[in-house]
Parts: sequence; C-alpha cells; structure tokens
Amino acid sequence: MPSLFDLSGRTALVTGSTSGLGFEMARALARQGARVLVNGRDAARLDAACAELVASVPGAEIVPCVFDVGDGATVDAALRKAPAIDILINNAGARDRRPFLDLEDTDLARLVDVMMLAPAAMARRLAPGMIARGHGRIINITSIAGPLARRGDAGYAAAKGGLEALTRALAAEFGPHGLTVNAIAPGYFLTEPNAAMARDPEIAAWLERRTSLARWGRPEEVAGAAVFLASAAASYVTGHMLAVDGGYLAHF
Repeated sequence: MPSLFDLSGRTALVTGSTSGLGFEMARALARQGARVLVNGRDAARLDAACAELVASVPGAEIVPCVFDVGDGATVDAALRKAPAIDILINNAGARDRRPFLDLEDTDLARLVDVMMLAPAAMARRLAPGMIARGHGRIINITSIAGPLARRGDAGYAAAKGGLEALTRALAAEFGPHGLTVNAIAPGYFLTEPNAAMARDPEIAAWLERRTSLARWGRPEEVAGAAVFLASAAASYVTGHMLAVDGGYLAHF
C-alpha cells in the first residue's frame, strides 16, 4: 500500500543531514514526496549535500537550512525563514570516545547539550505549530548505546539514554494533540565517525560474531525506518524505540 508511505505535502527538517545517516534519511523522505529542509553548520558543505540530493531525487524540493543545533540564536533565525514543519528528525550528534575519568565537566556538558538538550529545544520550538495543525512527527535518533554501554564512551551513552527517555516523555505529553514521538536506535553503521573502527580487522571480526546479520550497516539502511515513522503507516506508533542494528540488541 504505497499511499501509506506517501509524504507529499509534508515538510521535514532533518538536523545534521549533510552526510551519513542524516543525509540518507533526508533523501528517503524526499523520494516519498516530502519537502526536506537539510541542515548543517557549514554552508559550503550544506550546499554540496543539497545539490547531491536534488540530482539524485529529480523534482525534489530541497531547502538548505544553516544553523548549529546548540546555538539557539542561529536556530531561531533559520526557523523564522522556514515553512511550517510537520516532521522533525533530531539527528545531529557529537562523539567523544575517551575514558570517563579523562572527560571534564565541559566535555560531558557538550555531549548532553548537543544530543539531549538541543533535541528538546527543537521539539519545544516546533511542537506548538504541529499541535495547532493537529498533526506532527518527531523522530529522535538515539543509539543502541542508550540501553547498552561500552568502555570509553560514557558521555555518549548517557546523552543517548537521556534522549531515549525524553522520547517516551514527549510521546506522553504530545499524544493527546495528535503528535507522535518515536526514536530510531542505529547500531554499527559505516559512517564517517566510524571510519577508523571499520578499518580495524579485529572490530570487523567481533561485529560479525556480535550481530545477527554479521556485518556493518549501510547508511541507506536506516532510511526505511525514518519513512515509516514519519508516515501514516505509523499513525498509532508512539513512544517507541525502533532499533536498526542488524540484530545487535537481539543477539548475544
């Protein structure tokens, strides 16, 4: 039933979407007919990403949206110029893989600011308009590092765990107004931040043993989950964390 996934007439904002998972989610939404606001901090990189999207999805309406999710003033300035947004995907993130005792308070604060407080602020900015229209989709990109943890990544796990909890809280808060709030928890994907890990043969061998599908995920493989949660097909799904992890959480 293709019409269940039709996003024509909808406008989506995907934060941190100039590359990796964000870029592929933006492309998938555009292919389903949504107008897509592509976000990044670097204007040149953002323009290049938008040009690639336009080339790969003929006829798509792609709008560059320059701002830093952690800078409220730039966010507000960009959103004042933006059309009404029906779908918000909070994807922008940060990473600091170091032992916990090597992290300063400021390092932890930066991770929480980008990956929990900034998504909360985006939801607070955009939810009133969604509520007024009686429809909205908020999708937070969490991680399998929310329910699980590993050494040397405490700040990331804490921030993503907080975002997962925030997802449930906002689902309860906004549900009576016709909004759904869900999370996608990616596993190990072949993205830029994971490039060094992907080249490590020991990690590759471990991942083959640890995941049910015995491989890394490709960035485009997260796209279907985003389309599903953004579409009418997920109209009765809220407060849910959808793991896209090749079976990592299911496998031991």
